Amino acid sequence: MTSIGTGYDLSASTYSPDGRIFQIEYANKAVENSGTAIGLRVKDGVVLAVEKLTHSKLLVPGVNRRIQTVDRHIGMATAGLLADGRTLSKRARDEAASYRDAYRQPPPLKAISDRLGLYVQMYTLYSSVRPFGISTILGAVDKDGPGLYVVEPSGVFFGYHGAAVGKGRQIAKTELEKLKLTELSTREAVIEAARIIYLVHEDTKEKDFELEMTWIGEETNNIHLPVPKDLLVEAETKAKASLEATFD
Repeated sequence: MTSIGTGYDLSASTYSPDGRIFQIEYANKAVENSGTAIGLRVKDGVVLAVEKLTHSKLLVPGVNRRIQTVDRHIGMATAGLLADGRTLSKRARDEAASYRDAYRQPPPLKAISDRLGLYVQMYTLYSSVRPFGISTILGAVDKDGPGLYVVEPSGVFFGYHGAAVGKGRQIAKTELEKLKLTELSTREAVIEAARIIYLVHEDTKEKDFELEMTWIGEETNNIHLPVPKDLLVEAETKAKASLEATFD
């Protein structure tokens, strides 16, 4: 029995005859139409980077950010629908604040990822709502050390050493697999992250983009902060040089 045709894709609460939930698959397509977001978990911290596509030259640089701070030590990068990302980042902040109030200590990344995954999964259970059209990368340095998780539109979440979501995720994953992430420092990871973002952007180079990067680790006293301007400029310069060398 096939599930081709209309009917089974009208609600997130309806299975097709072969056990698929089409609304979740459509949400994944929304993620694939977005700029690429990557996360690198290295020996002394975590680096998050986003290829933020610029849809108009009239947009002010630095606004409509795709990387948010969830807690002092937790960062969150999203690929997909921007409004959904803002909603989910607010929920993540609420969960972090709730954990602090209940246990009087900073929330572990795994606990926040678990709570966020349950919240996202709830939106796949009812016909009156739709799944979130974003994939979320969460990075932090907590009592267990550096951590990196990805929450998918289905609500499932996994821990990673290196993660990529969005349009260029396959190329980015291939590049991440080549790196010895457990041996890199956060400064080295910033350079590599910029190189990977510029590489995946080659497929959509007719569109302008803005590189957005943050890090958490020894360099920042384990606080989630934007990458300093001078280091970001250096990373972008090296990324462009590497790209020119690759395609010459």
